[in-house]
Amino acid sequence: MLKGIDPVLGPELLAILRAMGHGDEIVVADANFPAAANAKRLVRADGIDAVRMVRAITSLMPLDDFVPAAAFRMAVVDAPDEVPAITADFARALAHGGYAGPIETVERHAFYARAREAFAIVASGETRLYGNLILKKGVVRPAP
Repeated sequence: MLKGIDPVLGPELLAILRAMGHGDEIVVADANFPAAANAKRLVRADGIDAVRMVRAITSLMPLDDFVPAAAFRMAVVDAPDEVPAITADFARALAHGGYAGPIETVERHAFYARAREAFAIVASGETRLYGNLILKKGVVRPAP
């Protein structure tokens, strides 16, 4: 155990977050996402919902503020303008981590392609549909 670190962030995920550089991306995927088939590095987080995992990750990892958006969700198939309810929960979790930017929508197949290029995928136990989010790491600035 370490003080001040959310216990859902195990040693493997902490090492991945530390190894990521500015602009690298990490996917928090729901239970339906083909994570094992698409991951360069896979972390299992069964039993932990995606929103909780996003909140934990962004408690340590800043999101990129050099780009218009640093958070990306999967578009609803055949209804790209529909916004799944989980998106509002993701937005609250991201705001808790200090992110005030938008959550951009990415078409399903483009989301899968982007996930294959991500630094890592965290396979959560999220059961809500479209509970997938890509996060782009920002710069860790030194303390004043």
